[in-house]
Amino acid sequence: MGEVAVDIDIQSSPEEPEPSVIREEMRIKEQELRDQARKKKEEEEKKREREREKERIRAGKELLQAKRIAEENERKSYLAVQKAAKEEEKRAREKILQKLEADKLERGRNLGLPPVKKNPTAENTSAPNVQEKQEKKKPLPAVPYAKAELLGECLRSLRRNYKDYDAKVQRAFHLLLFYVKNVVNNPHEEKYRRIRLSNPYFNEWIGALKGGVEFLELCGFERSKGNEFLVLPYEKTDVAILNSALTVLVLAITTPFFGRFSHPRED
Repeated sequence: MGEVAVDIDIQSSPEEPEPSVIREEMRIKEQELRDQARKKKEEEEKKREREREKERIRAGKELLQAKRIAEENERKSYLAVQKAAKEEEKRAREKILQKLEADKLERGRNLGLPPVKKNPTAENTSAPNVQEKQEKKKPLPAVPYAKAELLGECLRSLRRNYKDYDAKVQRAFHLLLFYVKNVVNNPHEEKYRRIRLSNPYFNEWIGALKGGVEFLELCGFERSKGNEFLVLPYEKTDVAILNSALTVLVLAITTPFFGRFSHPRED
C-alpha cells in the first residue's frame, strides 16, 4: 500500500509571558494597592484631626464660658457679702446709738431732770444732718484695696496648690474663719489672739498647707519669740482688715469655683 501525503497546518499556541513579567505586574499592582491604602489612611487621619480640632475649640469655648460664669458668680457673691457686712455694721451702729440714748435718759432720770421732749419735725430735719456730720467726722475704717487683694489671692493660691483636695481646702477655710471670727467677736479676749503652732489640729489643717499661716499673717498675726505661738497684738489689730478677711473667707467657702480658674498674679 502506498503512502499518502497529508498537509496539516498546525497553528502554534500564543507565547506565554515570562515569569519576570508576571512578577513585575504583581509588584506594580501591590504598590498601587499600598498607595491607595496609604492615601485612604491619610485622609481618615486628616478627618480625625479636624474632628479633634473642632472638639478642642468647643472644649476651649466651654472652659472660657465656665470661667466667665465662675468669675461673675464670685463677683456677685463678694458684692452680696459686702452688702450684708455693711448692713450688719449699720444695724450695730444703730444699736449703739439707741444704747447711748437710753443711757442718757437713765442718767437724766437719776439726776431728777425732766425728760427732754423731742420735736418730730426737728428730729426729721436735723437728725440726718447730725448723723451725716458724725459720719463725716468719723469715717468708717476702710481696708486698703491692695490688702484685700492680697487676702483674696492668698486663698486663691491655697486653692490652686491643693485643687485635688477640696475637702482639705474647705476645712482650712473654715478653721481660718473660726480664728478670725473669734478675734472680731471677742476683741478683748487674749486667748483668741494666740494660736499655738504645735497644736496638732492647727498643724494638720492649716500649718501643713502652703498659704494657711501666710493668710493669718496678712490678718496681723505675728510669730512669737521662740516660734511657739502666732500672736495678734492688740495695738496692731486692724478691724477693717479682719472684716475684709471674713468677707473673703465667706466668699471662698460659699463660691464653688473660687480660685479654680484664676492664675497667679504677675507682679
